Amino acid sequence: MKAAAPVQEMIDVCERAPAYVRAIAPYQPGKPISELARELGLPEQSIVKLASNENPRGASPKAIAAMRIAVGETGRYPDGNGFALKNALSRRYGLAPDRIVLGNGSNDVLEMAARAFLAPGTSAVFSEHAFAVYPLATQATGATGIVVPARDFGHDLEAMSKAIRSDTRIVFVANPNNPTGTWLPPKSIRGFLEKIPADVLVVLDEAYSEYLDPEPGGDTLRWSENFSNLVVSRTFSKAYGLAGLRVGYGFAHPQVADLMNRVRQPFNVSDIAQAAAVAALFDDEFVEQSRLLNKQGRQTLTEGFLRLGLQWIPSHGNFVCVKVGRGAEIFQRLLKQGVIVRPIASYGMPEYLRITIGTESENARFLSALEAVLD
Repeated sequence: MKAAAPVQEMIDVCERAPAYVRAIAPYQPGKPISELARELGLPEQSIVKLASNENPRGASPKAIAAMRIAVGETGRYPDGNGFALKNALSRRYGLAPDRIVLGNGSNDVLEMAARAFLAPGTSAVFSEHAFAVYPLATQATGATGIVVPARDFGHDLEAMSKAIRSDTRIVFVANPNNPTGTWLPPKSIRGFLEKIPADVLVVLDEAYSEYLDPEPGGDTLRWSENFSNLVVSRTFSKAYGLAGLRVGYGFAHPQVADLMNRVRQPFNVSDIAQAAAVAALFDDEFVEQSRLLNKQGRQTLTEGFLRLGLQWIPSHGNFVCVKVGRGAEIFQRLLKQGVIVRPIASYGMPEYLRITIGTESENARFLSALEAVLD
């Protein structure tokens, strides 16, 4: 009888992976409702999830109708060039389709920028307390991340411009910022862009832009016509309510967009996602109602925090960060109440929790649970 071949130790092959990849701490998403239900034996319908900055209204009826039609074509690959969605975005914002990059969520757009412009021996600049994908995307390319201390939990643009080195290829700016909700007016962002060397790419992440009140001079998508080193990324995951479909986009100079498309995975946005996004893009009433619900809910939460004697960070997104002291402990206590929020110790904020704005009843349920678990 032939002897079995020895089992190779998995660690041998893993050690061949680049050290910078092995050192990556994976992104931790918000806890799913189904997971908490299994862990604590709670009925799923009794659980409130305010952890992932999702739109509590779900998707617009127009987007849902478009998805139902697109389901019939799932046996075929999607349009890899995203012709219909690019043309819809072009019509909406008045920019040529060759300036558009489509992503599997805006995270994909951020990662394409990193893969196209970063490499070992280069660096990227981003703020303290900024979105976790910036350091992850940077580290995955073998580049060095330069973390600039925050100012009042937000971006210190002056310090960020001074942090740029000769090997810097990208500066990431989130506006509004996740997880802190801080925001900088268009005038400040434009002044920052004017200081940045032309050979350094600025990635302006505007995932929460639809929640902002209209701002004079805020047509940032068109700025790529004046700044060839600018990428503006946005998503359909938040105000449009399409988080489960994963579809985002970026506007850039055509040559920058071309480079990003070279590292883009083929068919990275599904047919269903593209169809839903086209329909959602022009459902202005749905987006406006989502913005108003969010504004009201944000006020409800902050009034609740004031009543409970808690500090919070003024937010321009669909979430609020509140200071509760022992964040991890309060998070666990809330889980036992059937309420899921987001601990943000990984962002250097262990005393805070990030709370997504929910429906009126979800916000009330959270505030009641928070009052019950505070010392």
